[in-house]
Amino acid sequence: MDVSSLTVAAVLKPQGIRGEIKVKALTDSADDLKNLKKIFIDGEQYSVLSVRAAGEFAYLTLRGIADRNAAELLRGKEMQALRSDLPQLPDGRYYIADLTGCTVVNERGDRLGEVIYVTPAKTDVYTLLSNGKEINFAAADGVITEVDVAAKKITVNGKRFREVSL
Repeated sequence: MDVSSLTVAAVLKPQGIRGEIKVKALTDSADDLKNLKKIFIDGEQYSVLSVRAAGEFAYLTLRGIADRNAAELLRGKEMQALRSDLPQLPDGRYYIADLTGCTVVNERGDRLGEVIYVTPAKTDVYTLLSNGKEINFAAADGVITEVDVAAKKITVNGKRFREVSL
């Protein structure tokens, strides 16, 4: 998929015998998947016929996936959706894809590294690449002071950053 799409779930397994699939939502809530009309798996588009959300999991019925055997072929694959089909995020919330590649600087403007991955958790953990080494830091209160997605720049409080760096 292209930059106008985001990975929103991972297919875990078939659910039942009628082609329904169980997915782990990679969004804040499995409810975010309820309004999707189409999704993409391996670049192939599927119309979404139904979605049931249960905690961090959702159960989807897709057009063209009529039985357990067809659903089994999707096991372990990532599911993408068009960015335009996803809910608008509230202020201060960002899609991981928008944070990846951002330069992280302290309040003086000193470059600390580039975000290569964000591990979603109660307190997200950012992985930076800095001079060939990986640095992890928890996005705890007071660490990130500003996010400018358009400029691909994240500013952190230097003291708090050092306290939470792993």
